[in-house]
Amino acid sequence: MDAATATALTTIEGAAAIELAMEQDDPDSLAAATTLRREFRPELAAAALTQAALWRAARPKLGELLDLLPGGLLLSPDGLQQASRVDVSGHHADRFTAAGSLRVFDLGCGIGADAIAFLLAGISVVAVERDPATAILARHNLDLARRVADADDLTAEVIIADVTEGAVRPGPEDGVFLDPARRNAGRRVWNPDDFSPPWDFAAELLRRPGPTGIKLGPGLPHDRIDDSVEAEWLSSGGETVELALWSGPGVAPGRWSALILPETRIVRGPVQLPVSGPLRYVYEPIGAVIRSRAIGTVGAMLDASLLDPQGAYLTSDELVVTPTAAAFEVIKELPYTEKVLRAWVRDNGIGTLEIKQRGISLDPALLRLRLKPRGPASATLLITRTPSGARALHVRRV
Repeated sequence: MDAATATALTTIEGAAAIELAMEQDDPDSLAAATTLRREFRPELAAAALTQAALWRAARPKLGELLDLLPGGLLLSPDGLQQASRVDVSGHHADRFTAAGSLRVFDLGCGIGADAIAFLLAGISVVAVERDPATAILARHNLDLARRVADADDLTAEVIIADVTEGAVRPGPEDGVFLDPARRNAGRRVWNPDDFSPPWDFAAELLRRPGPTGIKLGPGLPHDRIDDSVEAEWLSSGGETVELALWSGPGVAPGRWSALILPETRIVRGPVQLPVSGPLRYVYEPIGAVIRSRAIGTVGAMLDASLLDPQGAYLTSDELVVTPTAAAFEVIKELPYTEKVLRAWVRDNGIGTLEIKQRGISLDPALLRLRLKPRGPASATLLITRTPSGARALHVRRV
């Protein structure tokens, strides 16, 4: 999308085009395109249909905002991809509110999902975006949010700039939030030095005196996390969605934690768990717990042992319902050999086979093919190291 098309979407004509696009059963169909082009010029018709398709795709992530803001958010494919979920952006805003921030600079704001949360929390915003078209969408979205916030003393400014060039200078008391782009030409970038802006820029921000938050992918290498910052891995809707690094007033330097939204926090601690063979139940901690190295804390909460000193699976004779881990009941323990497992699959008529593993080098999809599942039954196998060696556990989710 270019800047001219983005501007057109913010007009009365653009709103009418989007309204008509939303009425179409399939915004991607030829029939929808034909209908829109009867009323609007081709570029605006196509952009409106894209908005309708994006709104439908955005519902799981931004549903509350789509309903809250009159006139509707304007989206872009990349902006929607990088936008924080509503509960996650709300948590970001809560962090800045707790730190006493009256204004936050949202660097690389995209379509403005986090900046909107800051405004709705009563914090003024300076949103910075390098791409002119995306900045136009963000300005429209922030204008909607400011009207909903209904606070005359709040300001919402959008600046088109490259944040690395120094044109935008937050004050020492201002909050700063950065969500580096982790995609290049549609492909995910894994090396932090290839983020935009790169890791060095983000790390320098974390050394400033004011409240600072950096939103990152949950798989950031642990050696990039300095002891002077607080690290929290966020879980939303059953998914580990981000790692947030925080510095400045109110943070807990050196603390690593898993936050299961809205409010379950598990903090890494110096917990030594016993090691045991499989008991009645096996627990698989969620990704945020594993990434934050809080498995010991969860194991202590569950009165559980580790199946493997270097692994993540926990085991216990007691069943505890917890958002921190998935629970499985152990039905049978099997040797981890393909011959035994193939016979077990055949004899039990297993046609649908889920294979999970920890601490074992294997390709579950390839192993599944070699086991030749066929039949009406379904089963789940956990393959893991145990004190007695590698084992395959037939389990049932509970």
